[in-house]
Amino acid sequence: MKTKWWAVLLVILCTFCTSLAAIFNKFAANKISPTLEGTLFNYYIYIALFLLGTGFVLLMIALRGGDVTVLYPIIATSFIWVCILAFFIFKEPFTFQKIYGIVMIISGIIFIKYGDKE
Repeated sequence: MKTKWWAVLLVILCTFCTSLAAIFNKFAANKISPTLEGTLFNYYIYIALFLLGTGFVLLMIALRGGDVTVLYPIIATSFIWVCILAFFIFKEPFTFQKIYGIVMIISGIIFIKYGDKE
């Protein structure tokens, strides 16, 4: 099956949702309380769960429009989004290792995408 452009777009949106969920997990962890009430009323947890659920639904729809071997590796871009978001939100620095990892992720996605062609 030829992978459709909208399926790739949906997977990219999925990765952005799951990356935002990671950021809200961090907010939730910073605000977590040892009590049950403190945990239940930590709205960051609910935002993260909503984003994870949205990402899951987007991925399921996207997989109908293309090959799993093409679409699923794109999920690795979540790590790139998290690095970018953490840089701007939490002021986490970009180290050489992070940049190298990003380059390796992008290279891997490209190799998998074009390695599938006959």
